[in-house]
Amino acid sequence: MKASSYIINTSRGPIIEEKALVNALNSKKIAGAAIDTFDIEPLPSNHPLLYTPNTLLTPHIGYVTYEAYEAYYEGIIDNIISFLNNNPIRVLNPNVLKRLYD
Repeated sequence: MKASSYIINTSRGPIIEEKALVNALNSKKIAGAAIDTFDIEPLPSNHPLLYTPNTLLTPHIGYVTYEAYEAYYEGIIDNIISFLNNNPIRVLNPNVLKRLYD
């Protein structure tokens, strides 16, 4: 990566080698990082990422947007109204559920 690069991870902690990231940030091999997922969650209070320069850390909430919550809540309301009208939607196939619990 270029020294002007920023790395962002809101996906899965293990896709980034945390020790290498800390070294790259401390040696200014990259410009910064925004990390929302970690190898160990919650991040231990003595973790080196907490002390690295140009780093933004969030507690696994990077996916939160107004649009995402709007979609979640609209879906929930639709489900409740449909259920109360005896016409449930987004119903899981009972055969799939049975296999999960067998």
